[in-house]
Amino acid sequence: MPTPRSRRSSLPVIAAALLLPLAACSSPSGSGASGDAQRLRVVMAFPPAQAISPYGDDAVTLSRLAVIEGLTTLDSNGAAKPALAASWKQDSPTTWTFTLRDAVFQDGAKVDADAVVRSLTAAGKASPLPRVLSDTTLTATAVTGGDADTVRIVTKDADPLLPQRLANPSLTILSAGAYEKGRVNPAGHATGPFTLTGVKGAVAATLERNDDYWGDKAKAPGVDVTFAADGTARANALRTKAVDVAEYVPISQASLLGDSYVHEFPSARTNGLSLNTGRGVFADPAMRAAAREAIDSDALVDGVYEGRADTAKGLLGPGIPWAAGKRTAPTGRTPSASREEVAKTEEIVLATYTNRPELPEAATLVQQQLEKRGFTVRQVVRDYAQMEADALAGKYDGFIQARNTLLDTADPVSYLASDFTCDGSFNISQLCDERVDAAVDEAASLTGTDARHQAGMTAEAAVLGADALVPLVHERFVQGYDDSRVEGVALDPMERTLITADTRVG
Repeated sequence: MPTPRSRRSSLPVIAAALLLPLAACSSPSGSGASGDAQRLRVVMAFPPAQAISPYGDDAVTLSRLAVIEGLTTLDSNGAAKPALAASWKQDSPTTWTFTLRDAVFQDGAKVDADAVVRSLTAAGKASPLPRVLSDTTLTATAVTGGDADTVRIVTKDADPLLPQRLANPSLTILSAGAYEKGRVNPAGHATGPFTLTGVKGAVAATLERNDDYWGDKAKAPGVDVTFAADGTARANALRTKAVDVAEYVPISQASLLGDSYVHEFPSARTNGLSLNTGRGVFADPAMRAAAREAIDSDALVDGVYEGRADTAKGLLGPGIPWAAGKRTAPTGRTPSASREEVAKTEEIVLATYTNRPELPEAATLVQQQLEKRGFTVRQVVRDYAQMEADALAGKYDGFIQARNTLLDTADPVSYLASDFTCDGSFNISQLCDERVDAAVDEAASLTGTDARHQAGMTAEAAVLGADALVPLVHERFVQGYDDSRVEGVALDPMERTLITADTRVG
């Protein structure tokens, strides 16, 4: 495992590589200034992986940069509140009516019912399907008559989470101009306080203030964004004042930056080892049990996360406060294979990605723990954009990922459906288990909050019982900015916001 000293020795080279794209997207003055306000300079961890498509993780990046919006948004408790929809009402268990506010797209087109229908229909036809739609289908139609633009949305089954679901970044509302030439392009066609005006591949992006925004106008005139998968480079850019905000500061760099730059807060993110239940060594549940028994979460918290994480207790961590009190023991576990049986298995491929700097170190420690149990392990570590398709196709035996369990609907039942059911759209473990599907379906059918939470924990127990995912640690987020200069950065456990209309350099 690299020491802090070996990581720091490469800082000048990494910083130089990062500063080149930063300089390229700076304002003409070179200082980032524009009139009386200063442009924000932000370095993000995840380069665009799908050409800024709104139907994958690129949508989250656009949401974190305040470019896109949906019909609703979420408050700090995960409850839906108005965004492009000023109000809504439930007409029946499967039918809702949303009344739109007076707003325009960044290209000047009016936000109307036709635009909403077009956007939601396109999301439902996207391939792959957005994770937020993995357990439901939506049919949107414009409501004729009346003075206000209204949209009727019908779901296949009763969906009490529809208002929260519509806040998902993949269900952003875009103008007709976004849907041309066979692809969806949000640049200049969204509604957020910042307009995406330029993208330089996986290197940089430029945002300008949207002066026609329906809400409070952005305090910064624009944002110059650089993408850097290397976490040390992001931290060093902040240290040298090449950027104002650095997303996801590595744990190894937090103590070096100092308290004024480091903003740590609990998250809903669980880092876990997905085991391929569909093929290879881990198709045998006894081998999955052996892998689970090999993992020492405390060693990961201390050795990799330097105490800035929490010991794994389940799929849902401290960022979801109600989970611990409702957790039940895993159900249906298979006894573990012996060390002798494990030693006879073929080599397993353990994969993870570089975008979160702790994950390769965690993979090294996990490899050592698995090898101590008798497994033969080979690592594959690359940028996430190069790995996602293979991970979803089940080409790895084990995949270490950091997953926000509230990202899709602010309700973990949607996460359980997308990641662990037979038809789940983000099922890296390739799990297809009747007990799990039944437990998730039961949780999804409930409307009462307490009953839904309890059923969700029953589903968690079934997933853990199948050993489809071995929880490693519960992350804490560390965002970097100088709080004596930068104001209005969102510290969001659900990871949907970072830069807002209020973010500015003081």
